[in-house]
Parts: sequence; C-alpha cells; structure tokens
Amino acid sequence: MTHSAPRRARVRAPELIGKGGWLNTGDQQYTLADLRGRIVVLDFWTFCCINCLHVLDELRELEEKHRDTLVVIGVHSPKFVHEAEHQAVVDAVERYGVAHPVLDDPELATWKQYAVRAWPTLVVIDPEGYVVAQHAGEGHAHAIERLVGELEAEHEAKGTLRRGDGPYVPPEPEPTTLRFPGKALLLPSGNFLVSDTTRHQLVELAEDAETVVRRLGSGTRGFADGGPREASFNEPQGLALLDDGSVVVADTVNHALRRLDPVTGEVTTLAGTGKQWWQGSATSGPAREVDLSSPWDVAVFGGKVWIAMAGVHQLWTYDPAARTVAVAAGTTNEGLVDGPAAEAWFAQPSGLAATADRLWLADSETSALRWVDLDGQVHTAVGTGLFDFGHRDGAAGQALFQHPLGVTALPDGSVAVADTYNHALRRYDPATGEVTTLATDLREPSDAVLAGEDIVVVESARHRLTRLRLPEEAVRVASVAHRTQRAATEVAPGRLRLEVIFQAPAGQKLDTRYGPSTRLLVSATPPELLLKGEGADTDLSRELELNPSVTEGVLHVSAMAASCDDDPANEYPACHVHQQDWGVPLHLTEGGADRLPLVLAGMDETAPGQG
Repeated sequence: MTHSAPRRARVRAPELIGKGGWLNTGDQQYTLADLRGRIVVLDFWTFCCINCLHVLDELRELEEKHRDTLVVIGVHSPKFVHEAEHQAVVDAVERYGVAHPVLDDPELATWKQYAVRAWPTLVVIDPEGYVVAQHAGEGHAHAIERLVGELEAEHEAKGTLRRGDGPYVPPEPEPTTLRFPGKALLLPSGNFLVSDTTRHQLVELAEDAETVVRRLGSGTRGFADGGPREASFNEPQGLALLDDGSVVVADTVNHALRRLDPVTGEVTTLAGTGKQWWQGSATSGPAREVDLSSPWDVAVFGGKVWIAMAGVHQLWTYDPAARTVAVAAGTTNEGLVDGPAAEAWFAQPSGLAATADRLWLADSETSALRWVDLDGQVHTAVGTGLFDFGHRDGAAGQALFQHPLGVTALPDGSVAVADTYNHALRRYDPATGEVTTLATDLREPSDAVLAGEDIVVVESARHRLTRLRLPEEAVRVASVAHRTQRAATEVAPGRLRLEVIFQAPAGQKLDTRYGPSTRLLVSATPPELLLKGEGADTDLSRELELNPSVTEGVLHVSAMAASCDDDPANEYPACHVHQQDWGVPLHLTEGGADRLPLVLAGMDETAPGQG
C-alpha cells in the first residue's frame, strides 16, 4: 500500500540579503534564482554558539551524500558585536571547516525575513523556491535527510531538479605554523603544548613559544588512537597535566577525552564514545561507555579532571583512578543561575583554571567569570546573563566581558581572563572585587599560561602565542556596554498564548512509550514579567500572563520532543530527541500580538507570509 505525500504548505522563500556578502564562493554573489532547481538548506548560525557548531558537524554527511542536488548555505546571523565584523566571520568559516557558501548578514536582514527566533535554525527550500520545512536546534539531520530524499524524487519526476556542482569554492590555505590554536599548556620541560584546533593536531613548541619541536596527530579529522603520526583528533581544545606526567586533551568534536604520553607521543582514549550526548543518555558510568558533548577545556581540581562540557552547559568530572565520568554541576539548561552544583545553570563553559580552593570558569555565552568552591557551590564574580556584554572595567558588579573563552590563575590569587571577543586580556581581583584590562590588541585570545614572570597568550585568530610581561600596568579602556541586537517581539500585556510547533518528521510519531514525550520549561528575565505560566509541564502550548507594569524583558523557553520511527513491525524503532532553548526579547505594547509561535520542527501554518 502506498502513502501519498501530504500537501506541504507553500510559502515563497524570501531573498537572501546580507551586507557582508558571500564567502566560500570565489567572490561570486548569489540570489535564490541562481539556485533554482537545487534543494537549498539555509543554516542560520552564529559562530559563538555551540549548538550551531554541532549542526555544522551534523550537516557534513548530508552534504557529502547529496552533493549534486543539495546546496547548504550558512546565513551568519551575529549575537555578539564582534560577530558582526566581517573578518571575524571569515575567520570562523575557516576555523570550523565550513565547506559550503556562507552569507554574512551582520544586520540580521535575512534572519528577520525568515522570522527566525533561535540559533541554530535550519530552513529547507525546494527546487522551485518554496520553503517546505523549518527546524530549530540540533539533531534534525535525520529528518532533513529524509525530506531531501522525498524532494529529489518529487522534483526529478516533475523535471524541476537540476543536478551538478554546487557554488562552493574553498579558500586558499594559509602557510602559518599554527591555525586557530585553542589552548596551551606549559610542559615540565619548559616547552609549550598547543592544541592546533583547525589542523586537528597538537603542536609542541620550544621555550620561545615559536619554534616547532614536533607535531602530534595525523592532521586530518578523525578518531583513532596510536602513535604521533597515526593518532587523529577532531578540533581539539583544552589540555591539562595529570600527576603521572601525561596530558589529558579535550577532543571537542569527537566528544571525547584523550590521553597523550609526552614521552612516546602515544595517544589513547580516556573517555567518551565518539557519539554526542543527548537528553536521556547516561550521566555517569565507565568513562569509555558514556557519551560526552563538546568538551572544551579540562583542569585538575580536587583529585579529579573537571571538564567544561560546553555542548550541554554543564561541568563533568573524570576520575583517573576509577576511570569513570559523572555530571558534577549544571542542569543542561542554558543561563546564569548560582547555588548548589546540581541546580546551577551555565552557558557554554569554555575555560577552566584551578587553585587550591576554587575552580574558576569562563562561562562564554553569559560573558561571565564564575567559580565552584570546595563544597560544590557555584558563584558568579562577573556577568549578569545571556544578553548583556561589553568592555567595562571597575567594580565586578558593573564590569563586562564579551564571550570569554579562557581563564588563568595568577600567583597573587587574582585571575586573568582571555576576553575573546573584546580582543583583550582582563584581570579580576577577588580581594578588591575590581576588574581591570591588562592588554588589548590581541586577536580573539582563547587561553593564557604562566611562564615565569610572563603570561603567554593564545592569540587564536593571529595563529600564534604572544608573550606579555606580568604584572603590567593596567591599560585604560573607554567602556562600552552592549545588549544582544535582536528586534524585540511586540506582544500585548496580559494573556499570551505560547505555542511550540512540533510536527514529527515523516515516518515518525511522538514517542509515548514511557509517558509524555514532550516538555516545556518557561521562565523570564526579569522574573516579574511573568504573572502566570512559569515552570515546567508536558504540554507544548501554554497560556502565559504578562505583567502590564513591565514594559520589556526576555522570555526563556526550553522545549523538548521525542519521536520514533512509526513502524509497528519494528520492535526497536530508532528514536530522536529534538530540543531547543529560545531567549525571546519581548516589548509589551497595546495592540501587540497575543500569540507567540516558536517552531521546533515543521511549519507554523497559521502565520501568513512567514518564511
């Protein structure tokens, strides 16, 4: 028996516009008309966002498999001010190995045209130029793969499919020693070990921090143990020295921890399966049997290796003696909440540094410096949340960073922060509660290590290590404060119907074998914005009541839905979890909308003209 494909809602895809122009096309500019006949997937991303980086990785296989019919186009839609700089986008496209055209849209023009509300969002356009699906968040590659197959068959039959080479033109490789290095470590020998992230290697440099002693790893993306030439990594980042003299490596895109023997150059796997952790996966157990998610940095604290698990907004630990891993702090919700480890919220923790009594962390998406004490309590030193950032010195309560990726403990008890998107090295002194700027004109610094009297900074986007004297006179910087540049959604005060739209992909149904398959968590900044509707429930729509005396704020929405293959004959159907967090800026105004639709997967059928 054959099923006819359901009629899809047909909305003409809006034009692709972006002031920054096109990258990875050999200087060609494109319009949607130039892509007619191809299936187009628009990937709305920004390079700070770990979920966006996960999607880049998910799409690689799909692009390869359908290379003659499918064109993926990244639409770069910045969250931070630094991400609106054209050169920063050029750097990010190379740094993360993006092998498709990218439209640089610094003013969010195309984002607005397509009514996108979340990073990442994927929009599928058919060969005739109509939008046929939209997906927010990660984990949708399987659904898009299926849809691409259906569109190929449908448009092949109609004669509207055009096969051939896509518009992608790779950039010329640059002959630098390092390429977007991530983190560094001072070895007992006095040499430096650097994660050469974009080249998928570790590099040992001499004491001058310039001369190459040796390279470790094959230099191509992969996940293989072995000697210095056979072993392979996938965008490695953090490095830490264990008591036995070996080095633990956060092998970020392999979702693994690796061990390097610095004497032999032998690489083995300590933790992770190579698969990404999803909701419902184990949160503790034998280290080689538990999935991890984009480990970004590692540090030894209290006898364990602490892991900045950027991909799920948590801290985990690896116990070298028991060879186990476990969640140590964080709920997987993204945000800034202090308190007991199990209740704290983080936002893409990306840098760690341990002292005797504190584990410091750079919490990048909240532009915050935080720490965990020996009792497992989480504290914030600098930073207010997901939407405020800038370059401002002074009292910690007022000071601002912009997406810091690294933190370094200094001998006097203060800490240096690699303030990545401000191109600066900052210092926080817990004794005085003051933040100062140590150095500027660093290009995307992502880490720093102490070497005697000096601090050696990983200047990631200048592809080098840079030595600075300590202590330096602080640099005076004109202070700037920013708020994430996204148009606020105009809503009426009072009742607001929140609807998360989720249609199970073709051939799947909601997974209700273990109870409800959906979850919706709602909160607000400031909390007074919500008079009713806060908290968690299993229904994907909810009546909210907005406080008329609060004129603007941010609605935080976290939604999850699980779907499984719909085949009664299959005893073990494949299941997929779809999850997304939204931060929706709201402006309360009479005559504003009384319905807020957020698309998790599918199409909002009631929105006329929405792309």
